[in-house]
Amino acid sequence: MFKPSWDLERSQSVERHTLTVLVDNEPGVLARVVGLFSARGFNIDSLTVSETEHDRHRSRITIVTVATPKVLSQIKLQLERLIPVHRVHDLTAEGESLERELALIKVAGKGENRVETLRLAEAFRANVVDASIDSFVFEITGRPSKVEQFISLMQPLGLVEVVRTGLTAISRGKEGM
Repeated sequence: MFKPSWDLERSQSVERHTLTVLVDNEPGVLARVVGLFSARGFNIDSLTVSETEHDRHRSRITIVTVATPKVLSQIKLQLERLIPVHRVHDLTAEGESLERELALIKVAGKGENRVETLRLAEAFRANVVDASIDSFVFEITGRPSKVEQFISLMQPLGLVEVVRTGLTAISRGKEGM
């Protein structure tokens, strides 16, 4: 039985993927990459960018997006066609990769809550980067699920503010991008 392409796309499951894109570090490149997503209605869940090859003036963009396999394939093909893009890797499709995120978390509290906050921070290996008599700022690094869990435990203890870097990721093994 023939199924129209829109019907097939709707039947595909949505998947979360981490893409890394190696680009020239020049003005407007990030805008073009992000514009590719927004013009087609694709959402970016996380975005990090930094120059990683100083001598060659190249930056690495790490993008986390959720899409069907068909849409993801389109995204990768369109990214590869952009002029300043050198390489596109789908770390999720390529197998095991290392993913980390950094967060700064401000928690206010006194008395027992303060003691419990410090106890949980120690269990999660979160570092105290600022302290006053009525608040702490913790730095935590780890998989996004670890960061999420720590944040959820801090909410009833006086969570004030959260700042997150977004996901950074790298493939395992001896091969580079």
